[in-house]
Amino acid sequence: MINKVILVGNVGADPEVRRFDSNTPVANFRMATSETYTDKQGVRQTNTEWHNIVAWRGLAEIVEKYVKKGSQLYVEGRLRTRSYDDANGVKKYVTEIVADTMKLLGRREGENQNDSYSYGQANSAAITSQVDAIEAEGSDDLPF
Repeated sequence: MINKVILVGNVGADPEVRRFDSNTPVANFRMATSETYTDKQGVRQTNTEWHNIVAWRGLAEIVEKYVKKGSQLYVEGRLRTRSYDDANGVKKYVTEIVADTMKLLGRREGENQNDSYSYGQANSAAITSQVDAIEAEGSDDLPF
């Protein structure tokens, strides 16, 4: 079976990064994706979907350093649904994407339009290298 999600969108608010007792970081943020189409009357419509993204360990550290509200991201991960009981004892369900891979897209604040491509390409490559190195360290934890 395959459980794979690929998203390209914009971060809706600054990520929240927490650390557990073992100092394991986890980052949570919401990301918007949009679809634009023309309806039967010829009117252009845009539908926006919001996604809850969760990043762990090394990827969470990269989110903490580089991702902020408005960042454009490419995210690959898997879909997970979990449940919990709220304060009133009502069961709530949360669907989220657990990120495996992330790339920063677009340009950094303060850069002009001509610099955006080289920054995005260099920055994405640097972050991908960091994530690969972090994942290689923990490769003994793989279940297969």
